[in-house]
Amino acid sequence: MSQAPEVSRGPVVTPVRVVIGLCLVAPFVAMLWVGSYARTDPAFIGIPFFYWYQMAWVLISTVLTVIAYQLWQRDQRARREGGAK
Repeated sequence: MSQAPEVSRGPVVTPVRVVIGLCLVAPFVAMLWVGSYARTDPAFIGIPFFYWYQMAWVLISTVLTVIAYQLWQRDQRARREGGAK
């Protein structure tokens, strides 16, 4: 009566999960690399580059987070359907 022990696998890395990770890490990298945007030119409607670059990343981060969330939901749904078969 020997039963084979369950093999516990770690987290599965898939291309979708890599894209999710990149979507979530990109804003951090963009904001932490201050040398890339620590200047005043080019100005946009009178706003120095330093400020409008950061404000642009607020919007970009929102879009990337929504994309990551939707990809995560799709991945989880596919895993549930694949595991049920």
